[in-house]
Amino acid sequence: MESDDAGDDLVGDPVTVHFIGAGPGAADLITVRGRRLIESSPVCLYAGSLVPAELLAACPPGARLVDTAALTLDEIIAELVAAHAAGHDVARLHSGDPSVFSAVAEQMRRLDAAVVPYDVTPGVPAFAAAAASLGREFTVPGVAQTVILTRTAERATAMPPGEDLATLAASRSTMVLHLAVQRIEAVAGELIGGYGPDCPVAVVARASRPDELIIRGTLLDIAAKVREAGVQRTAVIVVGAALTADQFPDSHLYSADRCRT
Repeated sequence: MESDDAGDDLVGDPVTVHFIGAGPGAADLITVRGRRLIESSPVCLYAGSLVPAELLAACPPGARLVDTAALTLDEIIAELVAAHAAGHDVARLHSGDPSVFSAVAEQMRRLDAAVVPYDVTPGVPAFAAAAASLGREFTVPGVAQTVILTRTAERATAMPPGEDLATLAASRSTMVLHLAVQRIEAVAGELIGGYGPDCPVAVVARASRPDELIIRGTLLDIAAKVREAGVQRTAVIVVGAALTADQFPDSHLYSADRCRT
């Protein structure tokens, strides 16, 4: 089912569906493997406005392009199964990286049931693009060594027990929230108890795109700043002391003591 080289299939059934991380928005933030798969697949399913048009332009001439924004899961699976039946490889593009908040798991489950082979090509996740835009490392020695990737439950699947924001905030780790900027007031209110009102926050909208916007503040004032800027979607919220830390020990990775051993 899988291959070390994107263009090479293993002996047996060829891979039909390629789940590809299309990156955070910039067309050149995609792996070489991912772009090569797009260029060689006669069918491409993509996530609406989240996937840059430049990537779709890489599809082969005459490729079937399907915007999944308005499709149900059943309709998406029907497209994938039909392509498999026709002997066509599919580039199934997901924004960011398929391992996080991509709804890939339920597609894989249904493809397994339909005996349709697939593989996964990772992409640049939104939180990594946000860190790059902020010019910050999210794991700073002596400050934060854990990154929590989470979301909120409003207009989405309920969160599992123990994954509410107040509980997660108790660790004071660097937290990145996806799909949550629309309820920024509630998010800030739930996090203040764990992080404190002065904890630094950054909201990065449309990370890596030409119209990227960065809003900085604290849990006390970030909601007002986000509302003033009119940001309502395609943004991540980053919370934690790592955002502004400048007094911290050097990493042991490059220490003289380590290098002598």
